[in-house]
Amino acid sequence: MSNDISIALDAMGGDTGLDVIVPAAISALGQHPDVRIILVGDEPRLAAAVAAAGESANPRLNIRHASQQVEMDEMASAAMRNKKDSSMRVALDLVKEGVAHACVSAGNTGALMATSRFVLKMLPGIERPAICTSLPSMTGHTWMLDLGANVDCNAEHLFQFSLMGSVLAAAVDGNEHPRVGLLNIGEEDIKGNEQVKQAAQLLQSGMPNYAGYAEGDDIYKGGFDVIVCDGFVGNVSLKTSEGVARMIAEFIKQEFRRNLLTKLAAMIVMPVLKAFRRRIDPRAYNGASLLGLRGIVIKSHGGADAFAFANAIKVAILEVRENVPERITARLRAYEENRQAL
Repeated sequence: MSNDISIALDAMGGDTGLDVIVPAAISALGQHPDVRIILVGDEPRLAAAVAAAGESANPRLNIRHASQQVEMDEMASAAMRNKKDSSMRVALDLVKEGVAHACVSAGNTGALMATSRFVLKMLPGIERPAICTSLPSMTGHTWMLDLGANVDCNAEHLFQFSLMGSVLAAAVDGNEHPRVGLLNIGEEDIKGNEQVKQAAQLLQSGMPNYAGYAEGDDIYKGGFDVIVCDGFVGNVSLKTSEGVARMIAEFIKQEFRRNLLTKLAAMIVMPVLKAFRRRIDPRAYNGASLLGLRGIVIKSHGGADAFAFANAIKVAILEVRENVPERITARLRAYEENRQAL
């Protein structure tokens, strides 16, 4: 492998497939001259799309054929058993073989998680992978995990999620001591279920940058750099937030369209509205990390457009440059050594 960063893209995954992924790949190559991209999927269709974009001669854009595709509603077990030559599986195999440094897919989340775990395996000391992404906050952004990979978690799992999220925040943001919060129904020690209380005890004794319980509004207030919860709570929180954001946007549109006076007011405040939309644009935060694997895998939203998918590629590039899996392993090893010494 050359010194360039190589990213494998599941070009057939997601709701829009190569119509979005090829333009996103070309955009990413333009922004990152040290990056090579491997488009994985149906070779004739990919070659035609690349040719139509005028990039056939680009030496940093390659195609790897895969004869199958994982459908968005397909069972993870069926995809693993019956589609060993899917674009998703081949892209992950490229990471395992060292041909690519990372995989990015907008495909079926369950299939991606299960196949990633089967192909790449877990990092030593990590029992379960977790989905982590950054969300906009009043002070910048907040990293949150798990967002749906693990519905049921014990205290040790939550501790491991905290460690992985802390490492990711430190690597990407350059913040060596990110404030880690454990999502709960209140700040008081007596509140929460048993798994959260037990996880808090582990964090208090084993993580110096643990900052206590976080409540739901802390996700966006910005008092914590990392917020940890199980996948059930995390996914519900994320989807609820997305729904609220869409509702607010729709209400704003309705009010400004109410009459001539409000339409005129909209024209006046349009620059402010556009700036507001840019700050909370979910496309700018697209790209969730599947932490805990022996390789870098980034999950893009299934309905992402080219701008959003290019951001997912950017997340993969950042994690490769910062050696996130290796840093997680080193952090966990240091924790285990310190615990044994006590």
